[in-house]
Amino acid sequence: MARKPRLHYIGALYHVMIRGNDGQNIFARDEDRYRFYLFLQEGMEKFGHRIHAFCLMDNHVHLAIQVGEKPLSRVMQNLCSRYAKWIKSKEKKVGHLFQGRYKAIVVEADTYLAELVRYIHLNPIRAKIIKSPEDYRWSGHKAYLGIEELPWLTTKWVLSQFSQELSTARMKYDEFIREGKGEGHRQEFHSGPRESRLLGDDRFVEEVLKRTDQDDNKSVSLNEVIDRVGKLYDLTEEEIVSGGKQRCPAEARGLIAYLVRESRGLSLTDLGKRLKRDQCSLSLAAERIVRRSKNDVELGKKKKTMERFFL
Repeated sequence: MARKPRLHYIGALYHVMIRGNDGQNIFARDEDRYRFYLFLQEGMEKFGHRIHAFCLMDNHVHLAIQVGEKPLSRVMQNLCSRYAKWIKSKEKKVGHLFQGRYKAIVVEADTYLAELVRYIHLNPIRAKIIKSPEDYRWSGHKAYLGIEELPWLTTKWVLSQFSQELSTARMKYDEFIREGKGEGHRQEFHSGPRESRLLGDDRFVEEVLKRTDQDDNKSVSLNEVIDRVGKLYDLTEEEIVSGGKQRCPAEARGLIAYLVRESRGLSLTDLGKRLKRDQCSLSLAAERIVRRSKNDVELGKKKKTMERFFL
């Protein structure tokens, strides 16, 4: 069965779960967690999303992410690939670090965001690791209380639900968290009761699915991207595939990779099969296009022309 595309719209809030392959640890030491923090911050600065909550356990991660224009798939591809590459290089490991594709459901922010933040921050208590949430180092809870400063974590929106005065908001937030300490596993935050990807009332579900249908009607195909870029460079697909490192075919491949990477519903994995290149080399080629286009006027014009068609 074909996998359903990720639901995406500007402002969508997701509960994201990442697990280690075969239940293995993702983090072995504090250095690993701090590096993950760095990638979270750099990703936030690059893609313009918000992180409302997080919890790093040894073998899995919970995140509450609210996206901007860039879809969650771009955010998570960047985060997971960079961290996995860093771990493999440092530990001299081979094989997969993460268990397949990350899991994510869309959550109605107005109704569930505060509860989702509480659910994520209480994960170590449900796991019986600690008795009080502020005793756990690797979640956003202490930042909400003002004990720790994490510039990449957005706390204002949730705190404002409790009070407009910061100290009062933090006190009431802390009370809210403690009220949930006896709460067990909540399946709706893992799969969602509707469409298995959505958590919200009927109006919210209908609205999200309508937006997704509208976006699907605007989606482009891999054929269209390859064909239009080929015409721009006066190259056939065969020449783009077999052109080696010659400047023109290599630039065309890089531009195609960039457009595919930024387009909803397209993947570098599928492009790699088509162009007989691995995903990593295509991702690097896309980054080269972005960097070069800032100084190369001609390439910058080509990039903007293609962006008007596809992005």
